[in-house]
Amino acid sequence: MAESVSAAAGEGAAPGRPAQVLAWLSGRRSSWWSIVRLVPRAGRLLVAGSVALNLVIGLLPLGFVVATSVAVQRAVELAHTRHGGGAWGAAVAALGLAVGALLLQSALTPFQTALAELVARRINGQCSRRLMRATLESAPIAVLEQEEVLDRLAEAQRGLTDYFMTPGEATAGLLALLARYTQLVGAVVVVGIVLGPLAAVVVAAAAMVARIGQRNSLARFADAWDSFLSTRRKGLYVSDTGSSPAAGKEIRVLGLAGWWRERVETESRAFFAQLWPARRRIFLVPFICYSVIVLAGAAVVLLMLRNAADAGGLSVLDISLGLQAILIPLRFGTFFPEADVQTQYGILANDHIRYVERRAAEGAAAAPHGTLSAAGLPRSALRFEKVSFAYPEGGARVLDEIELDLPAGTSTAIVGLNGAGKTTLVKLLARLYDVTGGRISVDGVDLRELEPRGWQRRLAVIYQDYVHYEMDVATNVGLGAPERLGDVEALGKALEWAGATEVVEGLPDGLATVLSSRYAGGVDLSGGQWQRMALARALFAVGAGASVLVLDEPTAQLDVRAEVAFFDRFLELTRGLTTVVISHRFSTVRRADRIVVLEHGRISEQGTHDELLRLGGRYAELFQLQARRFLDAGEEEPEEVSDDEGAEVAL
Repeated sequence: MAESVSAAAGEGAAPGRPAQVLAWLSGRRSSWWSIVRLVPRAGRLLVAGSVALNLVIGLLPLGFVVATSVAVQRAVELAHTRHGGGAWGAAVAALGLAVGALLLQSALTPFQTALAELVARRINGQCSRRLMRATLESAPIAVLEQEEVLDRLAEAQRGLTDYFMTPGEATAGLLALLARYTQLVGAVVVVGIVLGPLAAVVVAAAAMVARIGQRNSLARFADAWDSFLSTRRKGLYVSDTGSSPAAGKEIRVLGLAGWWRERVETESRAFFAQLWPARRRIFLVPFICYSVIVLAGAAVVLLMLRNAADAGGLSVLDISLGLQAILIPLRFGTFFPEADVQTQYGILANDHIRYVERRAAEGAAAAPHGTLSAAGLPRSALRFEKVSFAYPEGGARVLDEIELDLPAGTSTAIVGLNGAGKTTLVKLLARLYDVTGGRISVDGVDLRELEPRGWQRRLAVIYQDYVHYEMDVATNVGLGAPERLGDVEALGKALEWAGATEVVEGLPDGLATVLSSRYAGGVDLSGGQWQRMALARALFAVGAGASVLVLDEPTAQLDVRAEVAFFDRFLELTRGLTTVVISHRFSTVRRADRIVVLEHGRISEQGTHDELLRLGGRYAELFQLQARRFLDAGEEEPEEVSDDEGAEVAL
């Protein structure tokens, strides 16, 4: 449905052209079949139990109809013939069976709900893992940054957390429909026995026309809902941000509460201005029409029942059975609370997951997927050979024919102003993107020929937008090499390298302290402390065997003294390791073996710190400018400051 709906259907209108109708029906069939295929994943025993229970719950109302009809028949016979106690016993027994069927149905309903919950949880767990595989393993980053994929991904994530919108709830709702259709089939059979095949066809047709029509309306509304993804995502962002603790501090201090409320109302009105007209158009008139169809069908069968009774061809038992059986199809003109919303929006959520999976698979198939082992690499050098890159969707070139050698076992600093392309260079090195021109080689082998996951395990990378994991310290650091999470000695060493030992010693539970105040006993860290945790994570990966360490603005949130201490210690500890440090602070990387100046997507200069100062080019200019700015901010400025002295003060 979400993948093949026509534009008209996407706007909530019924598809008009035959080709559109066929495409829409094909999408609907594909969506329903995708949910049917999820059923076995809940487990054979659980599914069998749920199916059996729903069949029993579907048959019990029919048992009630038959038993009450028999009781009425016996009561009428007793009133006319004055039978003895035995006849009364039969009437009471029939009435007891009716009450028993009613009580048993009430007793089994909670078990139906419990089994449905178990089915939903199992399916949702599997769907969550599917989405994680698609986004964290299969999909190239370029695919995940496309607007439509982001919209679908947001809906897929929400569809796994909103109780009535999950694929698991759709699967459970599908099983719950067995009870409803069992009742319908039974009622149609009873009507057929009492009044004949024509009456059975009429009542069945009225019920199914209404049922299919209502489900069609719900499906069209879901398509309309799906067409508002961008508007809804924008509104949800504003609403969620305005109620989040993270933004609350700034909103409070800047006095933005009033503005934010107005913005939420504006975005909400924009969304509902699209939604409400579509809802009225899709549901109002069709609901009236389907209700009339059901009532008309029931009226026709009731007339047939009256005529047959007038002709004397029906017993009291027949009349009672017919009247009660006709009432069951009447309920097919309305929504089923245990199934309809769940199946429709759960199907939609599953369609979003399928869409993300499909786009991830297409992106992965289009990307080069090497098979060569990356074990032990690099041994000699990493090389950027005339590398150019432009982001998808027709963006301008970010890197333009870069020629750069990164000798194995040496430290290279890449410096440049914001927007120079430094972080993009790191993304290419980690194969989050592939070059659009030239190539990156590892010991002479094109990076695209290496097995991607194997190569990425050779890297320890911390980006400037590193993740704050709301987990304990050990996990935050140990995720650098999850296979060694239990190695306390290695964790301690990584924390020591990153200068985070004192931070951990000051926490209430040490390595077991959860780094978030949203949990009992949890603690929030400062920006600089978080950065040390991220650094420790990268260094833990190095300790586990990563051979290339890449740090993107690793000290942006550290104070100047901490930054000096870090770089002095960092370059000493990583001597002999291939390291790449990205920074816009020219003065902090002067001890690197080589410094590369990146400007407007090109390398303008490269060499050692002393060589670049002697060159008197862009590096020297910006180095001295940054040093001078720091001096101007101090209390006293030395009468004469050499380049090296200025660098020390800037550090």
